[in-house]
Amino acid sequence: EAAIRLAAYTDGPFYIRLSRPATPVVHNNDFQFKLGEAEIIRDGSDVSILACGVMVSRAIEAAEMLLQQGIEARVMNVATLAPIDEAAIIKAAGETGCLVTAEEHYVRGGLNSVVSQVVGAANPVPVEAVALVGYAESGKGFELLDKYGLSTTDLITAALRAIARKKEYLK
Repeated sequence: EAAIRLAAYTDGPFYIRLSRPATPVVHNNDFQFKLGEAEIIRDGSDVSILACGVMVSRAIEAAEMLLQQGIEARVMNVATLAPIDEAAIIKAAGETGCLVTAEEHYVRGGLNSVVSQVVGAANPVPVEAVALVGYAESGKGFELLDKYGLSTTDLITAALRAIARKKEYLK
């Protein structure tokens, strides 16, 4: 709702991607949407999961499950890609040493591409992507997310891969 309102009253073109199924609410009523500002939903020091759209709730679930394994995952809601919050991404890369991007979009041309460009130029760290790698069929939203590798389990697997790559990188 806040994004639509912002788009209506701001000059320039906007692209707002919406999901078909109802998604879990991750904000309370006093949340203030800010264009170009990533939101830290959960802090963590081992890996940062940068998510957008329907994947934010799955990132929160993954972080809770990773905590049971002793892994502290930062979860960031990156609601806008242009402008992107470069400072927040660079800070997350520096503080956690590895990133996972999570989006209901193709792996190229979306959140993963933008985040990879930012960290590649400023602070190269391992980046793993949980995203679509090809065309998907029609069906029930959350069932399709699971079928095409966008589940909470897929996020956990990507986080563990990113952490392993970070350890190799630091050797």
